[in-house]
Amino acid sequence: MKFKILLAIFSCLFFSEVKAQDPIFTQYFLIPETLNPGFSGFLETTYAGVIHRSQWPDLELKINTDYAFINTWSEKANSGVGFSILNHRENNTKYSFTQFNVNYAYRVTLNENWFFRPAIEIGFGTKSFGFSNLLLGDQINIGSGIINPTTIDPTLINDRFNFFDFTAGMVVNNENSWFGLSLKHLNKPNISFVADKNIPLNMFLSASAGYQFLVVDYLDVAFFPYETKFLLTANYMNQGEYNRLDLGSSIMFRNVFFGLSAATNPGTKAKDSHLVTSLNVFAGLQYEHLKFGLSHDFSTSKIGKTGGIYELSLTYQFDLNVKCFGCPNYVTEY
Repeated sequence: MKFKILLAIFSCLFFSEVKAQDPIFTQYFLIPETLNPGFSGFLETTYAGVIHRSQWPDLELKINTDYAFINTWSEKANSGVGFSILNHRENNTKYSFTQFNVNYAYRVTLNENWFFRPAIEIGFGTKSFGFSNLLLGDQINIGSGIINPTTIDPTLINDRFNFFDFTAGMVVNNENSWFGLSLKHLNKPNISFVADKNIPLNMFLSASAGYQFLVVDYLDVAFFPYETKFLLTANYMNQGEYNRLDLGSSIMFRNVFFGLSAATNPGTKAKDSHLVTSLNVFAGLQYEHLKFGLSHDFSTSKIGKTGGIYELSLTYQFDLNVKCFGCPNYVTEY
């Protein structure tokens, strides 16, 4: 089973018929900047955060992803500016991907309740791979059983290459809800490790939405504090032939929240494909300027014992007294 998984990842990296996929975070609703540059400066104050994702810790091909960002807001320019860095690595093959991004979002007032935030993102990415142990066909002498140290294979494989990346996004929101749309890799950068070969990275489409409301507005629940809120989220993603739909909900008290989400595969490609690929639980707390989130994904597929996926997130909001009408905070201050 481990060999099959490793072979699948190897194929994704080298062959044009299977394109690489972007890393996706379960806690996208806590740090939506990972999906859409339209959320840059969304809280209309300065805030920063990090999120760590560890996938399949019980396998030899453990995959780790880290994302860090800082956003700020200029009331004079009516704009948000953000900087971020994404690092994605796999411990078995030593594959590593790092990208630095600069985001810009502009706020347009539609009416007294609704806002429109178009945005762009410019990124510089670098990918590397550990090819020190790679053997090409002409290095293997089957007759003598000798491995030749040199090769005359015309295929030139780069250990590292760089590329620029462009993304466009937008967010429409009011005080309690938001809808975001983004399209990454507009320029379809070449991600081939083989020199003189062009493998364009597929564009990544994300359509996400969220709605939060006071529980007492819909239910007469006496044992919940009045300020208790409920959050509903959805996020549809498509990249090449792959698609995914995440549906989630959480209940938010004054300083803590708990929730459940499901990752689904609405466009199954095979008879044994799972509609629900994982069930994810998450929880978090907020203490003054700090917000902490923890999640774990339980796989429903037959991939084997992987250890699931867990994420840790931490964000810091510099100004808690900012009056940002139309900026829903996912764990609201009271």
